[in-house]
Amino acid sequence: MRLLLAAAACATLGCGYHVTASGAGLPQGLRRVFAPVVVNRTPEPGLEGVFTEALREQLARAGTLGGEGSEGRLEGELLSVGAAVAQLAPGTSGALTYRVSAVLRLRLFKGTAQLAVTDVSGTEDYLPALRADVLTTEANRQAALRRLASALAADAYARLSTG
Repeated sequence: MRLLLAAAACATLGCGYHVTASGAGLPQGLRRVFAPVVVNRTPEPGLEGVFTEALREQLARAGTLGGEGSEGRLEGELLSVGAAVAQLAPGTSGALTYRVSAVLRLRLFKGTAQLAVTDVSGTEDYLPALRADVLTTEANRQAALRRLASALAADAYARLSTG
């Protein structure tokens, strides 16, 4: 019983150890950066949440995510999102795979001074449903957009990092 309580206490309290990514870091030695909600310039609603979450997760992985009082601010702007058929099924007019694309702009500020700006773009493929199921195809599309948001956030952070 004591062993079980000790294990529960250790799991609850934690050891304080955490892993952060190594690298050159952000310009001018910024240690903490606040990321407000990404501005969605596309006609597709809801993508600001997907891209904001991906950006904040990237900052957390890098150990630089901060709150509103942070020394730095990373403003995001989703400039475009698109979709197209990536590959046609042989002998038919149906899609074998679809592709989503996006362009994300990030601006890094320290106070009111803009330190850096970068535009990143990319694509991500997804599969249609095996049968004519619009809901499954849309779920696959949303998953592809989340993967794409994560990849673009990682790419943008790498570009903004000095080194």
